[in-house]
Formats: sequence, C-alpha cells, structure tokens
Amino acid sequence: MPDHLHLNLFTMASVEHVSPGSWTFPGDRSPEYADREYWTEVARTAERGGFDAVFFADVRGIYDVYGDDRHTAVEKGVQTPASDPQLVVPAMAEVTDDLGFAVTRSTTYTHPYQLAREFSTLDHLTDGRIAINVVTSYLQSAAENLGLSERMDKQTRYDRADEFLDVCYKLWEESWDDDAVEVDREAGRYTDPEKVSAIAHEGEHFSVPGPHGCEPSPQRTPVVYQAGSSDRGREFAAANAEAVFASQPTEEGVREYMADVKSRAADHGRDPESLKFFIGVVPVVGETQAIAEAKHEEYTRHVDVEATLALLSGFLDMDLSELDPDQKVEHIETDAIQGTMNAFTKAQPDREWTVREVAEFCGLGTTSPTIVGTPEVVADELAYWHEEVGVHGFNVKEVVRPDSLTDFVDLVVPELRERGLVPDPDDAGDAPRGDGTLRERLLGEGQSRLRDDHPARR
Repeated sequence: MPDHLHLNLFTMASVEHVSPGSWTFPGDRSPEYADREYWTEVARTAERGGFDAVFFADVRGIYDVYGDDRHTAVEKGVQTPASDPQLVVPAMAEVTDDLGFAVTRSTTYTHPYQLAREFSTLDHLTDGRIAINVVTSYLQSAAENLGLSERMDKQTRYDRADEFLDVCYKLWEESWDDDAVEVDREAGRYTDPEKVSAIAHEGEHFSVPGPHGCEPSPQRTPVVYQAGSSDRGREFAAANAEAVFASQPTEEGVREYMADVKSRAADHGRDPESLKFFIGVVPVVGETQAIAEAKHEEYTRHVDVEATLALLSGFLDMDLSELDPDQKVEHIETDAIQGTMNAFTKAQPDREWTVREVAEFCGLGTTSPTIVGTPEVVADELAYWHEEVGVHGFNVKEVVRPDSLTDFVDLVVPELRERGLVPDPDDAGDAPRGDGTLRERLLGEGQSRLRDDHPARR
C-alpha cells in the first residue's frame, strides 16, 4: 500500500449535490454555483489542501420520479438548477498549478468523436490534469429531452458505452503518432500526414472513419474514473477504470466490491493492483469533539427529508412517495443507479432497511459514511480505511459549501500531513506524487500515459 492517500473534492456545479436541504444552512454559498469566482476560490482551497482533483458529478434530466412530477426537485433545488461542469474547468485550472479535474460525462446521449475532441482540448489547456468519469444516463426525463421516447435499457446503455470508449481510445491512442506534429517552418509542413491515421471504426452504434481532429495531448487518454456497481457496471469498471469509486456504505461492502473488481480486472489481463479505489466520506470536523457534534446536529436539522426522497427516487427508479415510511426496501433490479439499491440490500444483507431509515441515512452525503469529530478522530478513521481496508483515497463530500472543504483543509489536512499520509509541499524531504499530469499524481512520476496492460493500449 502506498504511504500517501489521495483526495478528491466530490462536488457538483449545481445548487445542491448529495446533502439535500443543506443550501438552507446560514452562510452556505451553494447559490453561488454559477459564479466563476466561487469555483476559483474552491480550486485554490483544494490545491492548498493537497487534493489530487476536484471530481464533478453531473446528471442529465430532472428528478421527476418522486410523486411522478418535477415539483419537489425544482422547488427544493435537488441537483436543479445545474451548470455544465466541463465549462467551469478552464477557470479553475488557470488559478492552480497541480490540481486535477475529473468531469462526469455520459456515453448515452453524446457522440464519441465530439467527446474525444472536447477532452483532448481540456487536457491540452490544463497541461494534462484531466480525468473523465464515465457514466450512462438513467433518467427518463433526460431521454425525452434529447429526442427519445424512452430511455435505453441498462444492457443497451452499457453495450453502447463499451463501443463508445473503444472509439475514443482509437482516436486518443492510435490516430496520431507521437512525432506527427513537426512545425517545420522552412518546409512549410506542420504535420507529417503519413503519421496521422484513420481509425475506420464500424460498429453497432457508431461509424467513425477518423482521424482524430486533435494532436496528442499530454496524457492522450484522460484518466478514466468509473463507479459501476451492478454486475454489468463492475465489469465495465474492471475493463476500463484507473480510479474506481466504491459507493458501498459499509466496510464489508467495500471489501467485497474491491475484491470483485480486482478479480474481474485480472480476467481482462490487467494488473489488479494498478486500480485506485476511492470511497466517499462526509467529514464533519471541529476543534473539539463537542464542536464537531454540535455542527453535525445543526447540519442534520437542515436535512430536507422530502428532497432526499426525491433524489433517491431518481437514483432507485422507484417512487418513494408511494411507500409507507416504515415499509422495507427490498432488493429490486432497476434501470437506474443499481449501486444505490445495492448499498442498502447487498452491502448489509442481514439488515432490513425501511424507507424512513434510508432517508435519514442519506440526508448527509447519500450512501457514504459520516465521520464526526476532531481532526485526530477524522484522520484516525481515514487512516484505518487506507491502511487496514486498503482504499487508496477518498471522495470528500460537502455538507455546507465551501465550509466543509475549508474545515477539512484547515483542520484535517495538517493532521494527515503530520502523519505522512498527505505530502507536505513545504517539506523538501517529502517525495512528491508527481509534479506533472493527473495520472502521474495517481500512479507515479513518469506515468502520464495509460499503462501497457490497459485495453486501450493493447
């Protein structure tokens, strides 16, 4: 296990992410989500705290499953309204030097030729600090707004995603030779045309002759994040992901998930130990235990239960307004986010969750554990997950914005640096994680490109 753990700020360019109702907390700045200066401040704070990346969640559509309408989601700001996170990145990159940016993009309602160009451009503009969190879209409202009468079933979505990444890999990895660009002013030749190739892709979902329209960026292929939790999603993650988000809420569930995905990665000819596993955490930290617990109590008072149920209804593809609060949530295969259902039915198979218990548990950070305490208490918990369970890092979820991030950076990070768990930039003897690309920060200096055992390289 590497000595250093990795940190992502898990956020969303919206008025709300995964702590419904927290925007009502006094002083919370979530309504500034559309303000450029808000995000540049967040970027500076995250970099000061040694974070590897800001990880932007995103969603297509509106959460209109609860009550069979969008009223609750719109009224209560349940990930609505939201901006395009991809367009926020250049402003944040401009005020930072090392911070990476992971952007969630769906393979369901876009085209790989277009997406490949967008991410090559971002990788150029950020000097190789870009990752893509690959997802499939699950909301019916997204399908309808993008011209379809109904959403694709899960199997078709993942089949399309497989081919989507295959096209992107060909464009990013195969289309241009490393030395294709010459910039020979005397000869008047910018690029050697013999070193730019068509990809001639003909598949079930896409026909892309190529070549790629961009020259190779610092990483060529952005770092690939994934969070598949269903059987099909785990297979997709094992084949493609370099960084994997394990969304199970229990240690038992996380251990099982990591072992399973590693085994599947080995079946794909990959080194399973090369995958970096992240879990979500919701830190509530104070200078004393009493202060932390008082904060947690106040945060909990601002949780909006109905908004939480509206969010979960979209995640589960199940209208929770129709269920009695004390009704048991049983395992059901859905066409939405299977990981959310699995979190309550498979991660703890001996426990029966009621609708009320699920809503109360998910009010702060959905399925991720909440850690309440002093910097030492929070650091102890993170160290346990890192050193004993084997996770490589954490997606730090906010409750109050940006105070949750600021508290973590000002209070917890110094403790983690004191223990050698996060590099201290002021310590000349502390080996850096890589001063260049995001992939180098995750895998080590000199590893800007995909590993040779990744399917895209083979």
